[in-house]
Amino acid sequence: MNATATISATAIEKEDVPQLTFPKSDVLLSEMEQSERKRRIVRAMKLGNNGKYKVKIIFEDLESLKKVETTIWGVTEKNIILKKGTLIPIHRIHEIKFF
Repeated sequence: MNATATISATAIEKEDVPQLTFPKSDVLLSEMEQSERKRRIVRAMKLGNNGKYKVKIIFEDLESLKKVETTIWGVTEKNIILKKGTLIPIHRIHEIKFF
């Protein structure tokens, strides 16, 4: 993902995520990108659980590119878990940014 796409993503609050609709297709086409995404998600979860470290999650719902800054509390095979059980489908995540 390039910097322009990250900048053009609309910032939302994590509390707004449950109202979003997510298509079934993956936003990343190559297996290498998907593998790197998974690696970064697991790293972000470990940092979040050990030190409440926040990351920027760039993802896409049915309407547009979104970004949210939060802690990743858990990971399943299909979703990341945010505070209060909020889920974002892994296949809709473009990038995890550490800051």
